[in-house]
Amino acid sequence: MPAIDINADLGESFGNWSMGNDEALIPLITSANVACGFHASDPSTMLTTVRTAKRHSVAVGAHPGLPDLLGFGRRAMQVSAEDIYGDIVYQVGALQGVLAVNDMSLHHVKPHGALYGLLRDNDELGDAAATALVDLGSPLSYFPAPVATTAFGRAAAARGLDVVGELYPDLAYADDGRLVLQRSKEHTDPVAAGEMASRYLKTGKVVSLDGVEIPLDAESICIHGDGPNAAEVAGAVRNAVEAAGCSVETRAVTPGRKLLNWLGVGS
Repeated sequence: MPAIDINADLGESFGNWSMGNDEALIPLITSANVACGFHASDPSTMLTTVRTAKRHSVAVGAHPGLPDLLGFGRRAMQVSAEDIYGDIVYQVGALQGVLAVNDMSLHHVKPHGALYGLLRDNDELGDAAATALVDLGSPLSYFPAPVATTAFGRAAAARGLDVVGELYPDLAYADDGRLVLQRSKEHTDPVAAGEMASRYLKTGKVVSLDGVEIPLDAESICIHGDGPNAAEVAGAVRNAVEAAGCSVETRAVTPGRKLLNWLGVGS
């Protein structure tokens, strides 16, 4: 793999409550997934995060979640396809407004937490999310690998959307390839994270908690910005990628129809 993208979930502070160390993490990545207010963030945080990303030439994508500030978007909820469609349009639209006033365009959309689980397993909800991206004019999405076996992956492929599979070096994998999610992000061993990235780049596989080798289709590596040592983990992963002979680059995207064209964003 000649090049790989490193992305991170960012902008997850809320009011006087601070989450993560975005200032230290952003210079180490190539794409930022910015929270849009449902599971975390607020207008001021979104503006600050986007401006910091622009300063470091980092591409910005939307990181929509379920309306669950109290649970950080990681609790299961009963939602309809109409809810999913509206929630994604609302959150991505908010970030597109922030991007517009900073002369930037939306790079991608990536679901957060429990929302990802719903879109992975439910065909109706995966279809609603893919429809929202088409209507928003966003041709690129990030999603945990493997992508093709997921409801969202199938719906996106049917619409010609480009979905980038992700590797998670700060989480463990179950034998079936699913992520072992953490209710609250824990400390990650940077050495182990770097080793997972290196192994994947060499073999195309990760090893589960029980020692099972799992093939993935990842083209991007994700770091969770709410981890207590996220910047340290990102540095170790970036060093591993470069040591494997890969360059670290933002994933290219073909510009599509954009929301807020009247503000000069998109074509």
